[in-house]
Amino acid sequence: MPRETGLPPGTLMMLVLRVLSRQPMHGYAIAQRIHQVSAEELSVEEGSLYPALQKLLLKGWVKAAWRESESGRQVREYRITPSGRRQLETEVAEYRRMASAIGLLLDQA
Repeated sequence: MPRETGLPPGTLMMLVLRVLSRQPMHGYAIAQRIHQVSAEELSVEEGSLYPALQKLLLKGWVKAAWRESESGRQVREYRITPSGRRQLETEVAEYRRMASAIGLLLDQA
């Protein structure tokens, strides 16, 4: 059976916020960073990433501005906001709580 290389459901916005908490990035760089930091286990497709970024913008958790990339192209750079940082803390705590509970079940059930 082929191995799924996508993200676990419900984690994309949290991972995007986490990546942006280090530095502002454009969309392609966000996807590349997630892939790289996950030891190439996780991949983010454009069809998932850009709708997630749009939701983050609408919620006020990120801001975006156009800038010129190293290659001279205009790219939209995303930056986490203070409310985005608070949301990230909340989501990470919840994710860790749930992962711990699932780990207990896997080990003891």
